[in-house]
Amino acid sequence: MPSLEPITPKRSEPLDAGSDDEADPELVELLRQHFGLGGKQNKNLPPETKVLESAQYVFDNAIDVALSPAQTKEAAETIWRLMQKKAYSTQTWSEHELHPKIKDESTVDFIFTMDLLNFSFWSEEKDQSKRFSIEYKGKRWTGYWSLVAALQRALDEDIPITTPDFWVNEEECTEELLRHVFRSATDEDIPLFKERVQCLREAGDVLCNEFGGSFANCIDSVDYSAAGLVNLVAENFDCFRDETVFHGRRVRLYKRAQILVADLWACFNGEDFGEFHDIDKITMFADYRIPQMLHQLGCMRYSPPLESHIRSLKPIVPGSNWEIELRGASIWCVELIKREIEKRHPEVKLAGKKGVRKTDENNESDAQDAQELVEKDEHAKKTYGINAILIDFFLYDTMKGLEEEKNESIPHHRTRSIWY
Repeated sequence: MPSLEPITPKRSEPLDAGSDDEADPELVELLRQHFGLGGKQNKNLPPETKVLESAQYVFDNAIDVALSPAQTKEAAETIWRLMQKKAYSTQTWSEHELHPKIKDESTVDFIFTMDLLNFSFWSEEKDQSKRFSIEYKGKRWTGYWSLVAALQRALDEDIPITTPDFWVNEEECTEELLRHVFRSATDEDIPLFKERVQCLREAGDVLCNEFGGSFANCIDSVDYSAAGLVNLVAENFDCFRDETVFHGRRVRLYKRAQILVADLWACFNGEDFGEFHDIDKITMFADYRIPQMLHQLGCMRYSPPLESHIRSLKPIVPGSNWEIELRGASIWCVELIKREIEKRHPEVKLAGKKGVRKTDENNESDAQDAQELVEKDEHAKKTYGINAILIDFFLYDTMKGLEEEKNESIPHHRTRSIWY
């Protein structure tokens, strides 16, 4: 792990006006912006989320999380081969029975609602049959899919759960009705219910007062920029502003804001509401599953105290150094994996970037992929584009396969938070 300490700017002595050592004002301004020191911002520059910059800072200053360069390079090659084999395509996003099939503004509303509430589904209940789940069309759904099922079920019951005007109408959208929307098939309720209600109220207020009651207006305002949309969401919606302070510096992680953009891109196959000209600026989505998978691959390593804490299923406080290191290092690790793939296989840049995960509906397939992560695969015959979004989806699905097969080498870390 690099031992480079963060640079602390120091006030310089005034220079003589005619000195050869006089600083270049433009260079000074660029340095100030690079180190987040404020100053004038060039509005003509393309938007940047600064998530990757934050992740590198976290990694450079992490104490309890490290990366293995050798294992990361090895994992990159295996991941590339398996992703080529599965031929990820954005069209597969809609193949899951729960995802919307119609592609219009109502789908934009659905995706915004989905990612507004897409956090904290893990359960402390050891018996899986007793965990929070949603029963819909004869099946029980857990985790992320429980949320999607709950939204679809509500729409089937003529509850306008994806409509911002409805969220802010507390006479119609009562807490009792929302409890009905998220009613569980078990005795365990959905985690953080009150926080989800608060997210709906706050987001509805912003959309109705600032954006004409539709998230589609937010998309229209960013000129096809994924980074611009992430920034707009984080700046205007408090419940998407996934920021914290690490070693005296504010860092941005923006898990849900970024996955919102990624889901739009995937659902609309990179077109219409999903057309973004800088989609590669989106990083992986820092949650609890990807660090678990990266550790399983040997890419991420934990200090003995942190590893013992995670294995003991003890909670990690949101915003603590341990939590930030886990999330930040995982973003940086996936970036290194992506760079290694592009270095070894430059053809991926020419192959296009459309793609998305296969759903975790076929657990047998996911389990097979998990096994192949440690085996050699024959060279793919066709090259498909790869970016951090696709790598994240692939690692998530593979980890879910390992969980289904009970082949997890380490539990995921436990942090109860609205950010993921």
